[in-house]
Amino acid sequence: MTEMPNTEQQFKHIISICRSLFEKKLTDYGASWRILRPESVTDQILIKAKRIRSLEEKGISKIDEGINSEFIGIVNYGVIGLIQLHLQHTDNVDLNTKEAMVLYDKFIDETTNLMFAKNHDYGEAWRSMRISSFTDLILVKLYRTKQIENNEGQTLVSEGIDANYMDMINYSIFGLIKLEFPADKE
Repeated sequence: MTEMPNTEQQFKHIISICRSLFEKKLTDYGASWRILRPESVTDQILIKAKRIRSLEEKGISKIDEGINSEFIGIVNYGVIGLIQLHLQHTDNVDLNTKEAMVLYDKFIDETTNLMFAKNHDYGEAWRSMRISSFTDLILVKLYRTKQIENNEGQTLVSEGIDANYMDMINYSIFGLIKLEFPADKE
């Protein structure tokens, strides 16, 4: 009998990888991303998602970074987006590493809680999905986010920008889990 994968452990493992890189980049660059307006964060995520799709379709990379690093980038830029929505952008680097990491943990915890709530209701349906479907869903969420941004954040019946960032983060983590733990692929 095959043991069921432990989603919580796998999720925490992937988050620890993303968090570690985020913290190292904070040490290297500081919170220079604080100057980014939300639209710029969205566009940065779009670049990463389009590169993933390009790599999936072409099957080769001409630079030494693969799909994993782009999914990690989406996770971390998604958290940056949530922080920026919460604090608003600024013209100054106004967070030190400790303050930025507290906010990172706050928003990754909220995003993780959302994933567990949805995962409960959907019965881990994501495990039956292809990684390329996560890429496509991230792109859909990006175009939705861009439309909401074009509408100055206003929606009639839809979730806001923050919910779309959280979904992009979770789809990226699902993709990373499937890449990291190939035995779990269906």
